[in-house]
Amino acid sequence: MGTGIRAEVRVEPGATCLVARTAARTGTQSRAVRKSVNADAPDRSTVEFMLEGNDCAVDAGADLPDGVDPVFDYGDTTVYRYTSDGTDRCPCDCIETYDCPIADRYVRDGSVFLTFHAPDVGTLQDLVADLRETFPAVDVQRLLRSEGGRDDHDFVFVDRGALTARQREALRSAHELGYFDHPKRANAGDVAEAMGISRPTFSEHLAAAQSKVLDALLAESATNG
Repeated sequence: MGTGIRAEVRVEPGATCLVARTAARTGTQSRAVRKSVNADAPDRSTVEFMLEGNDCAVDAGADLPDGVDPVFDYGDTTVYRYTSDGTDRCPCDCIETYDCPIADRYVRDGSVFLTFHAPDVGTLQDLVADLRETFPAVDVQRLLRSEGGRDDHDFVFVDRGALTARQREALRSAHELGYFDHPKRANAGDVAEAMGISRPTFSEHLAAAQSKVLDALLAESATNG
């Protein structure tokens, strides 16, 4: 069995994602995003997506972004389509440049939620770093890692949504500064200073975050046997 990682990320794409912009303008949610590539022009692709609860958009002529057109009305769901020439950089394109096809995607409250499989931790870290350099806000929602070579197919699931923003920041900062390295490259005071908080406050956030992560891991271990 493979040793990859299934990840779900939430991205605030700003103005670059036409699917998110259309959902925001029509006040709806989007699912079932599909893309087809033009064989004669590989840089061009046609993107088709569905907005739920938008039963009057086709007839009323909703205020759609330029280039987005309604193509079919199911009554409570409308299908839209646009053509991309590769210049409208979207989170999906960013992820797929790492040879990670999108397994699932949807838009809710202006954010794009994307699920994909990364082959290893290094690829996942580079991919997320690229997303954060390109888009206003990126948050890893869930990670599911398969442990290869194990007969019981042990899966480890971590829901980052259980952590507060400060707890995630404490974990991220501690990891990036080498707090968990052996030997340590940074102590609690170094990380706290980088975060702009006191050492006791950092320690409190880190302890709470580690406790939640360990609870999830141990719960998964108990469930799997």
